[in-house]
Parts: sequence; C-alpha cells; structure tokens
Amino acid sequence: MEYLDFELPIKELEDQLDKCQIIGVESNVDVTETCKQIEKKLEETKRKIYKNLTAWQRVQLSRHPNRPYTLEHITTITGGVFLELFGDRNFKDDKAMIGGLGKIDGQSFMLIGQQKGINIKMRQYRNFGMANPEGYRKALRLMKMAEKFNIPVVTFIDTPGAYPGMEAEERGQGEAIARNIFEMSRLRVPIICVIVGEGASGGALGIGVGDRVLMMENTWYSVISPESCSSILWKSWEYKEQAAEALKLTSSDMKKNKLVDDIIPEPLGGAHYDKDTTFKTVKQYIMKAFNELKDLSTDELVAQRMDKYSKMGEFKE
Repeated sequence: MEYLDFELPIKELEDQLDKCQIIGVESNVDVTETCKQIEKKLEETKRKIYKNLTAWQRVQLSRHPNRPYTLEHITTITGGVFLELFGDRNFKDDKAMIGGLGKIDGQSFMLIGQQKGINIKMRQYRNFGMANPEGYRKALRLMKMAEKFNIPVVTFIDTPGAYPGMEAEERGQGEAIARNIFEMSRLRVPIICVIVGEGASGGALGIGVGDRVLMMENTWYSVISPESCSSILWKSWEYKEQAAEALKLTSSDMKKNKLVDDIIPEPLGGAHYDKDTTFKTVKQYIMKAFNELKDLSTDELVAQRMDKYSKMGEFKE
C-alpha cells in the first residue's frame, strides 16, 4: 500500500499494529489488549483525517496509484462480460480511450472511458489517459452505434485532460471534442456519466454530457487542474492547494452548484482501500440511474437533457 503525505499518521499506526501482531505470534506474551488499543486509535485517526479532507487532498486521492481505473471498473461490474471494440474508422485506435459492449445485471450497455494504465509501461501505452482526437471519434462512433441499436451508454471519466500535443491539434482535437458534446446532447438513448478519477477540462467533457452525471466522493471535476491554475495565476505550482480550494472542484462543490446529479460514496480511506465495495456501489448507482431513465421516451430524454444543461450557470447573488 502506498501512502500520501497526509496519510503518514495512519501508516505509523498500521506499522505498530503489524509489529504488535508479530510479537504476539512469535512470543508467549499476550498482546491482545495492546493490539485492540492500537486498532481503536487507528480507526479514530482514519475517521479524523478522511472526515476533514481539503480539496487538494481529494485531488491527491483521485490520483492514487492504487485507485481502480476504468478498465477495472468495467471488467468487474460486468462480471467479465465485456467485448472491447477498436478504432475510429478514420485514423487509428487510441489506447487512451476504451469502449465496447457489456452487460450489467443482464442489461446491455455501451461502456466507454479513459484508461490510464497500472504501471509505467502501461501508462505510456495508454498515454496517461490523455486521448487524441481519434479517441473521441472512436467514442462517438460507439455512441452512434449504441443509438442505432437502442443501447444505453455509460461513460467513465478519468483523465488529466485531452492530449495537448501538436499532432493532436493538427488532427482536430478541439473539433473532435466539440462534436462529441454536440452529438451527446441529442443522442437518443440514456447516457450515464461516472467520474471515477480526474475530470479535467475538455478531455472530460468530450465524454461527459449525460442525463445523469455521477461523481465519486474523492474525485475532482474542473476546467483546469490546480497545478495549471497555480502556474497561470501565481507563475508557480507552489500555490496548487489554494488553487484547488478556489476552483471548487470537489464532488460536494459540484453537487452544490448542480453540475453533477449525485455523489457515489467511497469506503473510508478512498476507493482503493476496499475495491469490492467500491465496484458494488458504482454498479448500484449506475443501475439506479438507468432505472430512472429507461421508461422515458426518446423525445422526453433529449428534452430533459437539453433543459438540464441550458440551466447550468444560473445563479442569484
């Protein structure tokens, strides 16, 4: 288990607990009471730390290397009943954007999302979850296929942003994302979007227009990352914590501003602490959202979606 800087008190107590248990096994000393005291203190420390997380600490949790990525979510909640589809039929297959057909509780879905990779080689292979234009065009191709066969769409958002390289711009990165936003706004099947990690800028919006937008508790969703915001406003990354607070990018901020529909709770410590519970909860929220949408006519579905997004940004002082 890897620990973030603010989790070091937890690491110390867990190390103490491990040593205590080892002493109990290797000697005749009864350490039961001591272990119980450490366990009690460990639980109290966890609750105290995770109850009062700052915006920047939630950003750190969303990037935790042990956090489950899109492909792990898809494989688990479908029980392995997933057929990946490839290519945008124009340029090539983008490994940062995955998608295909899968079944959840017997219901077919088109499942699409950004994949970061679980180690250095895989992250390079997946371009760190930063899709090129062909990735967004592949996603749109799969959405239009789902529309043709009346299959609902679920997208998993986890990206530090769309790939900003020169070749991506030459192939029409901005147009590809804009086209996706336009087409998703009028797609005639239910769309459920789940933010499972980072939701940065147009890279997230390219697959983020949905009838229901769900956000996991320790994720973030913003037009810009805290580091980039800090470098623009303060000419340094040192102010990333202040930037994170100012951006109002946490799940509670997004829900308060009516930019997401629901928050998916995570196990104490984050999604990586108990992956089985995490996958079960994500699956429940997806099916709950689908059951709310499945009986709507296509006209009602599109009208409600358009109305939802047209109201965003309204506020009173």
